[in-house]
Amino acid sequence: MRIRELSVDGAFEITPDISRDDRGLFVSPFQQTPFLEATGRPLFAVAQTNHSRSRRGVVRGVHFTVAPPGCAKYVYCPQGAALDIVVDIRVGSPTFGKWDAVEVGPRHFRSVYFPVGVGHAFVSYRDGTVMSYMISGEYMPENELALSMLDPYLGLPLPRDVEPIMSERDRVAPTLAEAEERGMLPVYEKCKEVEAALWR
Repeated sequence: MRIRELSVDGAFEITPDISRDDRGLFVSPFQQTPFLEATGRPLFAVAQTNHSRSRRGVVRGVHFTVAPPGCAKYVYCPQGAALDIVVDIRVGSPTFGKWDAVEVGPRHFRSVYFPVGVGHAFVSYRDGTVMSYMISGEYMPENELALSMLDPYLGLPLPRDVEPIMSERDRVAPTLAEAEERGMLPVYEKCKEVEAALWR
């Protein structure tokens, strides 16, 4: 298993080893020991798992959870293909406003670790793309917010050959600047406190 730190503070790309033979393959998308050795901490206790299926061109995000309570995520794509995007929207973060992206799918079975407070988005490259999530907190609709995927300031990577299919909620979501002006964004120090509490 290979773990690479992304350009957003606290976010990681995880690439597992894959065993293949004439029967098929075997892979472990998450392993506690390598994750602990690379990040200095174990993965959070999982409170909820989520599963989504999307058509080619579906764009979900940029979604985030109010912190506190906040939540961390471990995401991978067992079917199809997608571009998974982490966006630093934590006010006061050393990487505020930056993003990074990882191509995910069953070729490499890469996963992405999203720390508390960051934004999450993805673009589905194929019909039937499945995204699987392990999450540190349970879903509460009142704590789930969105930012515009089309915010020119962020300049997120929407492929030119994909016509974006978005929910109405995502289509009318505010830009990063608008959300900051409204006081919607997570604060970096509070996010770090929430995250630290996950390992106590």
